[in-house]
This record gives sequence, structure tokens and C-alpha cells, in this order.
Amino acid sequence: MPVPDRSAAGVVAALESLRSEAELAKVRKRLAADEPAIGMRMRDLFDVAKTHTDLPLTEVERLLDHPAYEPRMAAMCVLDFQARRRLADDQREQLYVLYCGRHDRITTWDMVDRAAPRVVGGYLAGRSPAPLYELAEAAEPLRRRTATTATLYFVKSGTDDDLAAGFAIAGMLAGDSEPAVHNAVGIFLKHAGTRDPAALRRFLADHAGAMPRRAVRLAVEKLDPAERAHYLT
Repeated sequence: MPVPDRSAAGVVAALESLRSEAELAKVRKRLAADEPAIGMRMRDLFDVAKTHTDLPLTEVERLLDHPAYEPRMAAMCVLDFQARRRLADDQREQLYVLYCGRHDRITTWDMVDRAAPRVVGGYLAGRSPAPLYELAEAAEPLRRRTATTATLYFVKSGTDDDLAAGFAIAGMLAGDSEPAVHNAVGIFLKHAGTRDPAALRRFLADHAGAMPRRAVRLAVEKLDPAERAHYLT
């Protein structure tokens, strides 16, 4: 098997080789009208990124500079794949700093979902959640989505204090009108409730009335039918 080209140009060439007009029509549905795209199956994109997991971070930055959606999504995938490894603290910090420092190149909710839990949440677990509170107060919806999506990492791998910070951030964003944000809040709550059902019930008692309906539906998805009905009637 040939050794992957350890460069952003090599990744882009691999992505371009998988171009599909049929897939482009599907991709365009979730992009801004003026956002360039290659058009390809997401499974193929993930496979390309996985073969380039060892891409140097300088080359990941070059991918993030690309105007098209797929190279930037591949950059998020590479960060995620690297974050899954056993890393020294300084290496994990480099991934986190790159993600946060180039957040302006994140233009879709799926870019956030791909990397935020392990790259941002994985670094901040056991540390101060202050950066997440700052993101939760940002004007840009995708930064707010990062704030709550990152805390998904806390559900399985964080301390009780980490999980409490996740609930606090969800509380800050509970009434957010942006679907990209309140859907992410609901997803966090759904999973956090499996670890601490009492905390979920307290949260819903305080916030369910102000939450968008979709967020409540997601939050109560794992509760028994009677409880779900209570919150959805």
C-alpha cells in the first residue's frame, strides 16, 4: 500500500479524486449558498482523513485555509483521529489550540460535532471550564455549539465537576433559538441523563419550560414513556 502524502495538497488531491456530482447535490443542502464544495460521500472523506491521521498540524492548518467544505472537514477529522491516541498533555494542548484558534474556518455543525468532544472536551476535562463558558457567550452559533458539544466528552470520561460544568453550560444555552445550538444542548442532556438521571430531572424542572420543543424532545429521549409525556405535553 502506498504511503499517504503527508501534506494538505495530498489530502486535497485524494478528496478531489473522489468527486461525485450526485454527492455534491446532497452536500450543498447543508452548506451556505456561496460555500464551495467538492462533492463526495462522507464515508470516503472519513477514509481519506483516517489514512492521513499523521498529518503534521502545519498541514492541518493549510487544509483549514482551503475554501471548500471537504478539506476543512477532513482537517476536523484528522484532529479527532489524533485526539483518540495516547498523547502527552502538550500534544493534546496543540490540538485544542489549533481548533479554537481557527474556529472561524468551521462553517457547519458537523465540523463541530466531529472534533469538539475529543479535541476540546478531551483537553479541558479536569481543567477549568472557563473557555467553554466564554464560547457559550459568543455571538456565533457554531462557537456556542462547540461549548456544549465539547461537554459530551465529560459524560463518559469526565469527573463529576466536569459533568456539572456541562449542565451549567447547557443551562446557559437552554433557551437558545438557534437550532444548531439548542439541538446540541438536547443531545448533551440526553446522554448526561444516563450518567446522572437526578441532575437531568433537576435541569428539566428548571429549564424545560423555556427550551425549544426540539431540544426537550432530544433531552427526554431516554426517559420512560410516562416521563417523556410529562415534559412534552
